[in-house]
Amino acid sequence: MLLTLLLLLPWQSVQAVDIKSEKPPVGQPLIREGTLALQLAESLKIGNPRSELEAENALADVGIAPGNGWIMDYPVTPDIAVELRNSIGDAVDSKKLTIGKDQALDFFDKTLANSKLNIRPYTSEEKYGPSTEPQPDTSVVDSYYDNGGPPVVAYYAPPTDYYYLYSWVPCPFWWGDFWFGGFFILRDFHRVVTINNKVVFISNHFNDIQMHRVFRIDAVTRFKGRSFAGIGASRNRTFIDTGIKGSERNIFNSHSQRFEQQEESLEPSRSSGPMMERSSGGMHPSGGEVGSRGMGGGRR
Repeated sequence: MLLTLLLLLPWQSVQAVDIKSEKPPVGQPLIREGTLALQLAESLKIGNPRSELEAENALADVGIAPGNGWIMDYPVTPDIAVELRNSIGDAVDSKKLTIGKDQALDFFDKTLANSKLNIRPYTSEEKYGPSTEPQPDTSVVDSYYDNGGPPVVAYYAPPTDYYYLYSWVPCPFWWGDFWFGGFFILRDFHRVVTINNKVVFISNHFNDIQMHRVFRIDAVTRFKGRSFAGIGASRNRTFIDTGIKGSERNIFNSHSQRFEQQEESLEPSRSSGPMMERSSGGMHPSGGEVGSRGMGGGRR
């Protein structure tokens, strides 16, 4: 019996190390900002929020939020994960969080890991090199897209037939031991998904029901600092004005304002960037230029 246990121990140790060496799937697992906010508030023991909205406000009160604030139904992408992690460090430095920085960041990393996101920031001090397996076999990627449809977020270059649907966000990050120079995200998406046995939306469309306008979050302009503001948005950045008072809550964080696919909506505003766009599947919204197949990752 003892011999059996001793034989198992090294194997278990190797298995724990190998988790970091696992490449990310073709489609990034999806988690909403609102879902993560509720989990993160619980992990960091910030207040006693009973809803996603309360969690977002509680976190924002101590300075923890993505750069453009919390937007409930928007997916947690690598750049948002990096921004959140940095904001937690800043909250500790400013004494808004009373726990140590290492402990706070560890709570955040574990909260992400529970959602199957093995993301961490890239720093210039870290070295990376070409990977022996920078991405899955192209047939695996092609099969994923053809059978399951295009994923909302992807780290590997989309097949040629789907390439026009995506924007490239140049935010370097690590997935375990694998380095990526950025990620691909659909320019236009509105998905119904199940998270923790609950049916929810993952979307970059947000509807002003009263004025019949649709606001769209563009991932590239969001990354570059010009987007709409959610709850807890940084005061050091300039955001696109919706012209609606309290839009950070009433438009971008309200369950009553869900965008439903419509045949018509207003044309984009030329003066204020990509505020409103048609929702027809035939339209390809403006956004950042997609990257090349060489934009993938390397392994440490």
